[in-house]
Amino acid sequence: MQNHLVFTVIAKDRAGLVERISACIAALGGNWIESSMARLGGEFAGIVRVAIAADQADALVASLQDLSADGIDITLRSDRAGQEAQNGTSAHLDLVSQDHPGILRDITHVLTAQGVSIEHLTTEVVAGSMQGEALFKASADLRLPETLSPGALSDALQETAADLMADINLVD
Repeated sequence: MQNHLVFTVIAKDRAGLVERISACIAALGGNWIESSMARLGGEFAGIVRVAIAADQADALVASLQDLSADGIDITLRSDRAGQEAQNGTSAHLDLVSQDHPGILRDITHVLTAQGVSIEHLTTEVVAGSMQGEALFKASADLRLPETLSPGALSDALQETAADLMADINLVD
C-alpha cells in the first residue's frame, strides 16, 4: 500500500536544495508525484507530494526532518489516503491590474463567496510597457462547485474587476 505525503519546504536559496530533498525520497523508494517550487525574496519555497510504501513513510518523515540541520525547513502534511476525486468544473483565471494593495483579497473574496477552490495560483508585479507603472498579474487554476457555471462566476468577477480597474479573463 502506498501512502501519499504532502510537505512544504523553505530554505535560503542555494544550489542543491531540490537534489537533497529528492535524494531522501529516492533513497527510501519514494516517488515524487507533483510539486510547485520557486525562489521568492532570496528564499526557496515549495510544496511537494510524494508516494511511498506505507512501511517506509515514517523513515521518510524522519529523513526529511533531519534536513533542518542544514537549514532546510520541512513542514509535513499527510494525505495518506491519496488524492481525492475532483468534482466540479475547472476554469482558468488571468488578471492584470495596475498594482495596489488589496487586489488579491478582493478577487479571492469573490471566489470564496461563490464556493470556488483555487488549485494553483501564481502572482507577480512587473513593470508596465509604456509608462513603467507597476502591474499586478495573477494566474489561477480554479475548481468551481457543481452548482456554479463559469458564466456566472465570470459575471461576479467582472463586477469586482470594474471596481479594481482590472482586466479579468476567465476561460473554462
